[in-house]
Amino acid sequence: MSALASITRTLVTELEKLRFKAPVAHVYNPLVYASAPHAQYLERFGSGHKEILFLGMNPGPFGMAQTGVPFGEIAAVRDWMKIDAPVQQPKSWHPKRPIQGFDCPRSEVSGRRLWDFFQEHFKTPEAFFDRFFVLNYCPLMFLEEGGRNRTPDKLPASERAPMIAACDKALRSMIQLLEPRLIVGVGKYAEDRVRTVLGDTEIKIGRVLHPSPASPAANRGWAEQAARQLADLGVTLP
Repeated sequence: MSALASITRTLVTELEKLRFKAPVAHVYNPLVYASAPHAQYLERFGSGHKEILFLGMNPGPFGMAQTGVPFGEIAAVRDWMKIDAPVQQPKSWHPKRPIQGFDCPRSEVSGRRLWDFFQEHFKTPEAFFDRFFVLNYCPLMFLEEGGRNRTPDKLPASERAPMIAACDKALRSMIQLLEPRLIVGVGKYAEDRVRTVLGDTEIKIGRVLHPSPASPAANRGWAEQAARQLADLGVTLP
């Protein structure tokens, strides 16, 4: 088992102990039911040190929730990364948010924007992952009774605190392992968690606009804005 996989297993064990109350009705953990493609992702692309680490918040319903890969829009994972493995079902799932794995017909817009951007610049996943890696801070997706997604920052403090403790611990371990010179939060929440976890550090920390279609700013040329933000952080793209 790789070191990243070991950190992930510990995180899964700690998160499995947690319980969440209404309005959360279902909690999906793709590190469990989509462990096979996630393991492929870590094995193929997670070895060695990384120059730059991108950190997202938590899974989207048609991305990592389906494929087990951060921002894992299906076409990007299957056709570009060449990852394809069986996906099981979560213990409790919402009928409006079924897990169909690589057969899911929906596209995760955030993931499509992110991975299309990297694919355009790096052409091959090997070229990208030689320098970069992408993780999510929290692997859990929270669904309300009506099927609405509830992000981790909207959980009550009593439920959020133990989740943050487990995710902070895993993030710290992964950063120590990957030794990036720069960590880029995809959105403000991820950036804030990195700054809290690392405190006073020599590692450079920055942020790019989250590619979510719910963001009016992201819908006005996300790729161009991300390229400018990365350039400002000193990131050289091919």
